[in-house]
Amino acid sequence: MRSIRPSFHVRRDRSTRRRTSPVLAAVVLTSALALTATACNSGGDKADGRTAASASAADASGTGSGDGKIKIPDDIRNKLKEHGIDIDKWKKGAWKNWSKDDWLREANDFVNPIIKGLWDPDRMRGANDPNKSVDNNDLSGDQGVTDPTPAPVDAKAVAPTYHANAATAGKVFFDSPEGTMVCSATVVEDPAHPGKSNLVWTAGHCVHAGKKGGWYRNIAFVPSYNDAGRSTAQLQSATRAEVAPYGVYWADWAQTSQQWIEQGGETGGDGAPYDYAVIHVTPEKGGNGKSLEETVGSALPVNFNAPAVAKVPSITATGYPAAAPYDGQKLYRCTDKPGRLSINASAPTMYRIGCTMTGGSSGGGWVAAGSDGKPALVSNTSIGPVTTGWLAGPRLGDVAKGVYDSVSKKFAGQ
Repeated sequence: MRSIRPSFHVRRDRSTRRRTSPVLAAVVLTSALALTATACNSGGDKADGRTAASASAADASGTGSGDGKIKIPDDIRNKLKEHGIDIDKWKKGAWKNWSKDDWLREANDFVNPIIKGLWDPDRMRGANDPNKSVDNNDLSGDQGVTDPTPAPVDAKAVAPTYHANAATAGKVFFDSPEGTMVCSATVVEDPAHPGKSNLVWTAGHCVHAGKKGGWYRNIAFVPSYNDAGRSTAQLQSATRAEVAPYGVYWADWAQTSQQWIEQGGETGGDGAPYDYAVIHVTPEKGGNGKSLEETVGSALPVNFNAPAVAKVPSITATGYPAAAPYDGQKLYRCTDKPGRLSINASAPTMYRIGCTMTGGSSGGGWVAAGSDGKPALVSNTSIGPVTTGWLAGPRLGDVAKGVYDSVSKKFAGQ
């Protein structure tokens, strides 16, 4: 299996080089399973600061000051100062310093000042997928229940416009020590703001590196990325409005499970049953009074008490796969009856479906009908095999609900 992880892109002579990982460049071992980050894809430019020339940070509400300038809130400035980081230097490129001392790790350390214009069409298009792999030994301690490997289900292209056919889907972009990365994500409802949600659901490994790292940087969400379904060639000359027709939204808060922070690793299935995250976003250019949900016209409820596998007739996974034969620019989905995958006996059993989507699809939403017959998010893409053919995602329970409720309550009064 490979764990769907963030994708990296490092620009070298304006060509894309992908880091070896289960999704994009996993080493294939005989009779081995590789858990790789499928959903995340990395792109082509090592952050060189050129696109960050006009940097500014968002205020907490994202509304700006009304004078065209985006203010840096004191809480972000003070949080960085606590760690010896100067906000002005950060904006000018200090965020590219990934020393252990500067890589914020703890749950309450998340900071993400907006760098206006950083995510331009070229940088978004170049983002690629990072990989992590495991062999059979990674599953040898399993004492839980794992069903037979499902037959591959061919991913089907979502018909454009994506806004009309998958309004809640989009991409999460972020920077890592290796370069620019990308995952898939879903707009979800916010119980504190009915009909006006600014919450996005993705994988934990799309926001935090796990036990050996910290929070990724410059995390942003683009709903309905490449809404018209343009080809890679057509996107070469696309404007930012064509690539991101509903705007770029920066994370002003992100939260993942403590289990992912403590257990998540670059190799193996460590932490995969808790590999989820919730992001609260704010528009880069300041608000027009509308929430993300109002802007895209939809948000999915989250089901934290989804039925057992035997009672789920089908699950649909959606994402932007980037590893061959896909290029990360178009939206796909798979529908299959789920089976069970157990990484170890002490962790929750995961859902698993047949699906040929590859890296870059990580973090993408898994949807099933609820008890009322209406669609609800029940999981997200986390891991899959090196050779493709299936995907697995965590079953959402009390820990996931705690993450979700915490982010919702944090912004309840705003």
